[in-house]
Amino acid sequence: MRVLMISDVYFPRVTGVSTSIQTFAREFIDQGHSVTLIAPEYAGSGSDDEPFEILRIPSRYLPIDPEDRILRPRRLRRHHDYLAAAEFDLVHIQTPFLAHYLGLGLAQRLDVPVIESYHTFFEQYLHHYVPWLPSAWMRWAARRFSAAQCNDVDAIAVPSRAMLEVLERYGVHTPARVIPTGIELDQFSRGDGARFRARHGIAADRPVLVHVSRLAFEKNIDFVLRVLARIKTRIPEVLLVVVGEGPARAELEAQARDLGLADNTLFTGYLDRDGSLEDCYRAGEAFVFASRTETQGLVLLEAMALGVPVVSTAVMGTAEVLAGADDKGALIVPEDEQVFADQAVRVLSDTELRTRLARGAEAHAQSWSAPALAERMLGFYAEVCGGGCDGRGQQSSDMAGRGTPEGQFGG
Repeated sequence: MRVLMISDVYFPRVTGVSTSIQTFAREFIDQGHSVTLIAPEYAGSGSDDEPFEILRIPSRYLPIDPEDRILRPRRLRRHHDYLAAAEFDLVHIQTPFLAHYLGLGLAQRLDVPVIESYHTFFEQYLHHYVPWLPSAWMRWAARRFSAAQCNDVDAIAVPSRAMLEVLERYGVHTPARVIPTGIELDQFSRGDGARFRARHGIAADRPVLVHVSRLAFEKNIDFVLRVLARIKTRIPEVLLVVVGEGPARAELEAQARDLGLADNTLFTGYLDRDGSLEDCYRAGEAFVFASRTETQGLVLLEAMALGVPVVSTAVMGTAEVLAGADDKGALIVPEDEQVFADQAVRVLSDTELRTRLARGAEAHAQSWSAPALAERMLGFYAEVCGGGCDGRGQQSSDMAGRGTPEGQFGG
């Protein structure tokens, strides 16, 4: 099968979407398929060392989020003849914005089906980046925008049942399938916490909590910092390592100072998945998380695969990731500062509990392997093609129309 993916974002821009694209594409290649990814060109991005093809399209600055870029559509046109000759079986759009419309145009030009992954809960996201407009208006706009885009394509892949239910409430009737992103268990089976501690001057016996995410307002990291302030009253030497970058970083660092946590927080920026991130996870006695807007929550699985106990709320996609793991790898807590702090203190203080949770966390992560979930996505591709994914670019007649009832594929 020949798959053409298109996205508004990819590495070196670190996001869950970038990770999902990379994970699926690598697995497709391992299973004998072909992938071409169309993605923005970033300053200093250099060469792409991937087993799949990446076409970098010149892009321009995005004022509301300096980390992101906008594809330049005219620069894609020079690749049209090359793409037409490649005989793709389908187009997989990974993000909305320009990639959505460019992907639709490519699918029409190539006469192949088009599916889209809905990775981000935009209703809880956009108003943080356009603060001069009323948040209620932005949520309404996000719902309308999402429904219109999802009803434009042949099929939708969503990472959680919770996100699918949201789309159904929006009025999306396109065939859909719940297919989470898996994790590369081999990669997240090794990590040296002592090496991370030595690199950052952290004492071997200092209690450490770890949080990994984009530093964005919708991630609820301000709540985690308030929890840390409560933990500090009982474990004064506690350290929270915050990994990531994003528009909320300066505000979060200021909040940490205001809460008297300057010596209890370490903001590392992004860490590469070359061992640095894995070492960081393993340096923690526990991984803490409280996002309300995750459509999945890959970082929870990464931490658990490395044997790091999780203390987290369970909302949207994180509830599905942690299903069956409560007290067996994770402590699931409500969004209550004192309750969250109490459970984190338990993990930090009780070696026997920590050891038991670590074993359970590793076991829980095994069912989220990247190869198995890639096979599910490939099966979905085959259904969307109606058995016609054979490299000829032909779409079966039963999928030729948009807006087939969602029940055709289910969740």
